[in-house]
Amino acid sequence: MNPFYKNLAIWLSVVLVIILLFNLFNQPKTARQKILFSDFKLAVERGEVRDVIIQGNNVYGTFTNNTDFKTYSINDSDLVREIVDKGVTVDVRPDEQSSWWMQIFISWFPMLLLIAVWIFFMRQVQAGGGKAMSFGKSRARLLSENQQKITFEDVAGIDEAKHEVEEIIAFLKDPKKFTKLGGKIPKGAILVGSPGTGKTLLARAIAGEADVPFFSISGSDFVEMFVGVGASRVRDLFIQGKKNAPCIIFIDEIDAVGRHRGAGLGGGHDEREQTLNQLLVEMDGFESNEGVILVAATNRPDVLDPALLRPGRFDRRIVVPLPDIRGREGILKVHAKKTPMAEDVNLKTIARGTPGFCGADLANLVNEAALLAAREDKDTITMLHFEHAKDKVMMGAERKSMIISQKEKKLTAYHEAGHTLVAILLPGTDPIHKVTIIPRGMALGLTQQLPMDEKHTYPREYLLNNIAIFLGGRVAEEMVFSDVTTGAGNDIERATDLARKMVCEWGMSENMGPLTYGKKEEQIFLGREIAQHRDFSEATAVEIDKEVRSIVETNLEKVRKLLSDNRETLERLAENLLERESLDTEEINTIVNGEDLRAQNNNNNNHASSADADTEPSDTSSEDA
Repeated sequence: MNPFYKNLAIWLSVVLVIILLFNLFNQPKTARQKILFSDFKLAVERGEVRDVIIQGNNVYGTFTNNTDFKTYSINDSDLVREIVDKGVTVDVRPDEQSSWWMQIFISWFPMLLLIAVWIFFMRQVQAGGGKAMSFGKSRARLLSENQQKITFEDVAGIDEAKHEVEEIIAFLKDPKKFTKLGGKIPKGAILVGSPGTGKTLLARAIAGEADVPFFSISGSDFVEMFVGVGASRVRDLFIQGKKNAPCIIFIDEIDAVGRHRGAGLGGGHDEREQTLNQLLVEMDGFESNEGVILVAATNRPDVLDPALLRPGRFDRRIVVPLPDIRGREGILKVHAKKTPMAEDVNLKTIARGTPGFCGADLANLVNEAALLAAREDKDTITMLHFEHAKDKVMMGAERKSMIISQKEKKLTAYHEAGHTLVAILLPGTDPIHKVTIIPRGMALGLTQQLPMDEKHTYPREYLLNNIAIFLGGRVAEEMVFSDVTTGAGNDIERATDLARKMVCEWGMSENMGPLTYGKKEEQIFLGREIAQHRDFSEATAVEIDKEVRSIVETNLEKVRKLLSDNRETLERLAENLLERESLDTEEINTIVNGEDLRAQNNNNNNHASSADADTEPSDTSSEDA
């Protein structure tokens, strides 16, 4: 039966019941006999009338034999006197004919209130389901043809993942090509990657490219306050899928229902676990779901139940990684199609200067640049807008209204000069891209490094040099002001964490050996790394602390010697920072080489050479608390 006619029949039945109830409760207690006015006058003369109610021109009364009657009279002033003279009880009431609508409203109000409460309750229970008593109905949305389609041309930076899902679509379009060799279409594919890498975008592209029905639902849509509703919705979802096969079902954030079983407080009767059990059965149970492909996305594959990830359910685990430099350039080109760019914009340079950015970060970067250009009433986005937007995204907005004393400003300048000089003097470190003492975000100053190449593994010497760079600001403060401040708090924390990871996680300590100390235990329903299993003795813990201290203090002494031997360069860097507030790569190299920076144009600072930064950020920042 057509759902429309089914719903129409239900609502007509409801309206009919309401009308019957209204008639039942609003019927008069006794039917009044309608008589002629002349008969009424004769009855009064004979004394057959016991009482009368006069309301306007209407006369209601009761005979002495308890029979009710009604009649209509003219405006006769002598009528009341004549009735009273005959000993009839008379009650005169005002005419309410003009407010008949009010009478109807008053009589219908209880029923209308009941209808409103019933409709409100049904809407709340169904949470917009749109159908009566549809608790167990799936909330999956079928993508319509009228919606704006996203194709694979709109997806960039994840070519390998795109190739994997393209094969699924090719199977749907031409299954004989694969089945003639005995191949079977994957029953499911799970997209795994960090937040913002484009998992949902890739799913939307699948919907735009596949010529089959595409159902979309969130993992949280299955879970409800009523027990058994989640499992019922899973069943209904796959029933819809079978009716529309071949089709694709996309479940976003599947970790909301697919977490490890046995970790909840409700045991095997937990609602979430019942939903997962039903999902497992539907994906690969006793009955087959030929033609129904399940695509899911999550950024927490570590918490998913192993039974969900096995072949036969999710046959393919598609990793959606952070884009490399080529991928970032491709993503920027996709966004550049929708925004007018100036001729000086070099997307490759922007891509090199934004390592670690995911697709969402790059989209935000382009949007920020567009907002800056619009604020200046420009028709196109220039490279300068991108540089300003990149600084804002990576380092935070400038806090121009912040009042800083000259002493604090001088201390910040020496602090950042210490970071910068150590990074330049140590071999194998990432080049300095920019150093500033303008407050941004939570920091009073910041030194930004951009590596020359993409890095996937980090050598021990590189990590030790990073610890030394972190400590450069504290040593510069101590050397110049003979005192230390809280401004190096963040630097010391990062240096200590890096040293402890070198000892406990990466086996980079000669004394402790190539061992891992401390096993992380993540409680599935209690959050990440809430507990750490201590699999070593107290004596080993003491040795670990000694080794961490040794790494940090060794680098501290190395930094002291470096800055002492180059005290004049440190002074020049700090003085120019106080004068210009920001220095770029060329200006820093000029100062370190002993040349006079004042000979250059003062307007050629901040962002002038950012187009030459072929690098990736490994920020070293200092916060003066």
